[in-house]
Amino acid sequence: MKIYTKTGDLGTTSLYGGTKVSKSNLKIDSYGTVDELNSVIGLVRSYAIPDSYIDQLIVIQKDLFNLGAELATPVEKLMLANGKPRLSAVIETADIEKLEHWIDEIEESLEPLTHFILPGGSLCSAQAHFARTVCRRAERITVALREVEEIRVELAQYLNRLSDYLFTLARALAKIDGIEEVKWIPGE
Repeated sequence: MKIYTKTGDLGTTSLYGGTKVSKSNLKIDSYGTVDELNSVIGLVRSYAIPDSYIDQLIVIQKDLFNLGAELATPVEKLMLANGKPRLSAVIETADIEKLEHWIDEIEESLEPLTHFILPGGSLCSAQAHFARTVCRRAERITVALREVEEIRVELAQYLNRLSDYLFTLARALAKIDGIEEVKWIPGE
């Protein structure tokens, strides 16, 4: 199978199920940004970080493929005639709770936040902060999409919680690398 199909050369692409839409469509923007986020998380995984974080990030990357697949599927095609989901895996409340559990575990090793902190730190920590900002953008686009078509609320909730996870991870990675967080103090 060739990687290029030439079917998108005129600015259109097909959603899951065959519906053709413009590549500027909000739905394409939403799952394209989720794909971008997945790639940025792959960069974070490329650093020498604890295996437990690598394992978590791999689970998250798989979740993002599921989330993207759901965003790429027209709502009328999400369910089979028998009422079962067409997709083999979707984002559920348990996935959101899993992120919350990981955040709580990581926070136990960190100093409580008393101020906003500037994104940065080590290369790996800065990359995790960058992943967080891409995640926030994916969330904003998904929320905008939800305003014009039916999207399950769990998708935006997952992205919201994932950005919190990535922020917490960035702090932990800076700590592991011995980098002191730079506080933002208004007026300073």
